[in-house]
Amino acid sequence: MSTSSRCERGSVSSTDTRGRDRTLARFRSTAQQFLMFGLVGGSGTLVNLAVSVLAKKIAGWTAGISEHDVFLNLLGTNYNIRWFNVFMAIAFLVANTWNYQLNRSWTFRGYPQRSWWRGFFPFLFTGIGAFLVSQIVATLLMNPTSPIALSPEIFDDSTGLRTKFYWATAISIIVAMPVNFLVNKFWTFRGPKTRVVKAATPE
Repeated sequence: MSTSSRCERGSVSSTDTRGRDRTLARFRSTAQQFLMFGLVGGSGTLVNLAVSVLAKKIAGWTAGISEHDVFLNLLGTNYNIRWFNVFMAIAFLVANTWNYQLNRSWTFRGYPQRSWWRGFFPFLFTGIGAFLVSQIVATLLMNPTSPIALSPEIFDDSTGLRTKFYWATAISIIVAMPVNFLVNKFWTFRGPKTRVVKAATPE
């Protein structure tokens, strides 16, 4: 075998190794970011649940409102927005702001970033998408006629740990988290676009 052939094989092998190393490094980086995003999301879940509980308690104490009560009828149909949807919306806005700041300052801190407000609105819009998913999941879990409804025998609202609304909120947040991470990684926290300026050739 000629020396040139051995050199070519060595060069290809070296290129393949570098390619695998870069792929592995990207995978590790993404996995690490997902773990950090999950930790932030976990803290956001606690904030979300705390605000949901507080909103429910305040509404009950001040106006006698239950999370199962109708808040708004949907255009004369048999479908209603209930107070648990309102409580979840309030909790979402608070937790979304919490998560955004932690992800900005920790999870994606090494990435070039836009200004706070320019980054916040994509994060908010992404969160709204995840919020809609969580609303659908929570509604299906809360609705006694749904095929995935939480069992009323177990979740009978007799204690805090057996309150259906709390469990529906927690489960719906977990379901929406992976999609939320991927969209935020590739949209909200992507670096600003850089323009390549071609240097003029002196005459």
